[in-house]
Amino acid sequence: MATVSIPARTSALLLDIEGTTTPITFVKDILFPYITEHLEDHLSTHWEEDECKQDVHLLKKQMEEDMRQNRACPVHTVDQTVHTDEEKAIREVVENVMWQMASDRKSTALKQLQGHMWRAAYTSGRIKGEIYPDVVPSVKTWRERGLKVYIYSSGSVEAQKLLFGYSVEGDVLDLFDGHFDTTIGAKVEAKSYERIAERIGCQPEEITFLTDVSREAKAAEEARLNVLVVVRPGNMDLTDEESAHYNLITSFSQLQLTGRA
Repeated sequence: MATVSIPARTSALLLDIEGTTTPITFVKDILFPYITEHLEDHLSTHWEEDECKQDVHLLKKQMEEDMRQNRACPVHTVDQTVHTDEEKAIREVVENVMWQMASDRKSTALKQLQGHMWRAAYTSGRIKGEIYPDVVPSVKTWRERGLKVYIYSSGSVEAQKLLFGYSVEGDVLDLFDGHFDTTIGAKVEAKSYERIAERIGCQPEEITFLTDVSREAKAAEEARLNVLVVVRPGNMDLTDEESAHYNLITSFSQLQLTGRA
């Protein structure tokens, strides 16, 4: 594909992770299986610790909200005060987490627990964050040209920082000016991008958002952000209409800065 110009008004780039900076296969084949394989052991080991209790509390609140919204889900009551049946309570959490993952849920409760579990995997060296080879040199160039660079992912901020802090390229966290997750809003809602612009301190028109998901692109566009859709191996196919509507790139190296020294 040909070069694509970043709009001259752009002062900040906002990057998705899965399918944009990082192969989808890393998430699907490494990160998610790690959770399914180690979840029950993790809960059994850390059940009485404050962090784990907070994770379970958030999951309980999410379950209650799902029931109020009549969403199909495993119906259990998670109660950590019942120490006589700890295994049953853990099993109920496991069932709910597995259901959320199978449903590709992006709930903050799920993402927080996953982030805490991945922390142990990253810090022990069992997992290294994968980044496309065009990402780091491109981000360095953008920053040298005065642009701010932020991450917005459905994965928790902690999980984002682990991926880039323990990556195959080493610790590259200093390349990013900030991180956003679903605590600021869902990625398919325009309001989320308006909040990000407010948090960054610039107009929505001054932000260029890179994502591989058309629903996210549409929401960002509704919030008046500039949008580029990233086409990488394994990403979801775009419709002909979407391909015609959005500027498409297959590599960050295609982006050309205009009107900058």
